[in-house]
Amino acid sequence: MSGSREIRNKIKSVKNTQKITRAMEMVAASKMRKAQDRMKKARPYGEKIRNVAAHMSRANTEYRHPFLIERDTVKRVGIIVITSDKGLCGGLNTNVLRRVLSEIKTWQSGDEEIEVCCIGSKGLGFMNRLKASVISQVVGLGDTPDMEKLIGAVKVVLDGYTGDRFDRVYIFYNRFINTMKQEPVMEKLLPLSDEKMRSGADSEEDPSNTGWDYIYEPEAKPVIDDIMVRYVEALIYQAVTENMASEQSARMVAMKAASDNAGNVIDELTLVYNKSRQAAITKELSEIVGGAAAV
Repeated sequence: MSGSREIRNKIKSVKNTQKITRAMEMVAASKMRKAQDRMKKARPYGEKIRNVAAHMSRANTEYRHPFLIERDTVKRVGIIVITSDKGLCGGLNTNVLRRVLSEIKTWQSGDEEIEVCCIGSKGLGFMNRLKASVISQVVGLGDTPDMEKLIGAVKVVLDGYTGDRFDRVYIFYNRFINTMKQEPVMEKLLPLSDEKMRSGADSEEDPSNTGWDYIYEPEAKPVIDDIMVRYVEALIYQAVTENMASEQSARMVAMKAASDNAGNVIDELTLVYNKSRQAAITKELSEIVGGAAAV
């Protein structure tokens, strides 16, 4: 019965694993709801700051912010890669990192230099293995993103674009579609595109109506500088909240699948155990009957 004993130990081990995956599934479901609420609450601020930034970009001022100026040539690219700090969330990180790797190969084929800002330990580990140039990083954000933790790493990238260190800046993250679907996306962060900025303003103002301006105190430059930086920070914060909501959703689905698979394995092992036990009993009965017949 040594084989049966091994099967019983395997069944016990799989059941213990199933208990863990079920617990992780319930924890992820609770965190997912909170992450979705946090993501939705961040959207009104992002929409409002986009409206203001769009209006300022169309206003008749003598000053034009560097974030709005398109570069003639692209030789240096900065990218912000947003991933999770923990694993066990299916192919969430793999999908976005595969997209990053594909774009990096395309840029390198065009002799463009790449520098990376990593938000999340999974992306940081991948970039270190890739031996990419990592200029800033943020890890250990926890379940609640804090702009104070992000601002340092983000400022390195924004200052790099303002100081002509980068010609373009892109951001990679997982966009939350629904609980079952998360989409890896790449968006051009800098220079700011008119289409993206005006999509928020057009809902309130006619895009053809550009004959108005704000009143700036004390002058336009510091006000516009501040608004544009806040707008880009809001875009990055929104991307982080989207990625966190995607992470918890993907983890919940992955743990649900793991629990279901564990149940299937337990059923298969139980069937094998019952067959083995039945075969052993049949063998013993055959030996007893055979011995009685011989006597």
